[in-house]
Amino acid sequence: MILTTKKSNGYELVDSGDGKKLERYGDFVLARPDPQALWKPLKSANEWNKADGTFVRTGTKTEWKTKKSLPAKWNIEFGGLVLEVAPTTFKHTGIFPEHVATWDWMRDLLTKSKPHQHPPTPSERGGAEPSILNLFGYTGGASLACAQAGAAVCHVDGSKLAIEWAKRNQKLSGLPADSVRWILDDVMLFLKREIKRGSKYDGIIMDPPAFGRGPKGEVWKIEEQLPELMDLCRKVFSEEPLFFVINGYASGFSAIAYENNLLPIQKDFGGSLESGELTIEESGTGRLLPCGIFARWSK
Repeated sequence: MILTTKKSNGYELVDSGDGKKLERYGDFVLARPDPQALWKPLKSANEWNKADGTFVRTGTKTEWKTKKSLPAKWNIEFGGLVLEVAPTTFKHTGIFPEHVATWDWMRDLLTKSKPHQHPPTPSERGGAEPSILNLFGYTGGASLACAQAGAAVCHVDGSKLAIEWAKRNQKLSGLPADSVRWILDDVMLFLKREIKRGSKYDGIIMDPPAFGRGPKGEVWKIEEQLPELMDLCRKVFSEEPLFFVINGYASGFSAIAYENNLLPIQKDFGGSLESGELTIEESGTGRLLPCGIFARWSK
C-alpha cells in the first residue's frame, strides 16, 4: 500500500533528484538532502538556486545558506492545522509532510467511533473521550489531529525543544491548552510507569527513530528495543481499542517487519492490518518520493 501527500497551499514538493529535494513550505522554498532521490532533477540548476534556504553539508559541518528574505521561522496551514516551520541544524523543518494521510485516517476513525456526532463529544461517549497515546511525538502533528477529532491525547517525547514546539503548534491551531497532555520523558520508562498506574489507551501512535536518546541520556536502538516497546504498549491498550500506528523513518527496515509487530494485536482484537510506504507526490510530474514506511491496525 502506498500513502501519498499531494500539493497543497501549505506544502509542495517542487522537484527532487541528485540526492536532494526542493520543497515549498507556504511562501518559502527550501532545498535539502534526501538520499532516496536517486534520479535526475527536472528543474534547472537556476531554479534550485532560487531556493530561500539550502542545507549544505561539508564533511562533518552542516549549515543552512539562506537569503535575507527567509525568516527564522514561519507558519503554514497544512493538514487541517496551523504549524510552525523552522529549518533546524539536523536539516529537519518541524514537519514530516508524508504523515498527513495518517492524520486524516485517524481523524476519520475517531469521528466514526460515534456515528451521530462529528466529532463525538464526551456526553455522546458516555462521558469519556477516546484516549490516544502518541510516542516519540515530535512537534505534535498527529497529537493535534487526534485532539481535533475529540480525543484526549497524551504526547510523549524525550526532547524539551520538540514539546515546546508542539505546544506552539497547539496554540497556532486554536486548540485548547488542555486538549493534549505533554510529557517530557523516555518512552520506555513512561510506559512502565503507566502500566503500574493502570492507564489504558484506545489508540497508540509511534514514530520511533532508528537511534535516539531520552531526556536523561537514555539510549534507544530500534533493532534492540522495538519488541519490548510493543509488549509495553500492549499492556496499556484498552479492552476496546480503535487503532495502532507505527511509522518508520530512516530505519532501513521493511514495512512488513513493522506489520509483523502488529499481528498479536490483530489476533487479540480482530480488525484489519495495512502496511506500506509513505510518499510525497512531486508537483506537475506525479513522481513519488519515498519518505518512510508505516504499518497500522484498526478495529
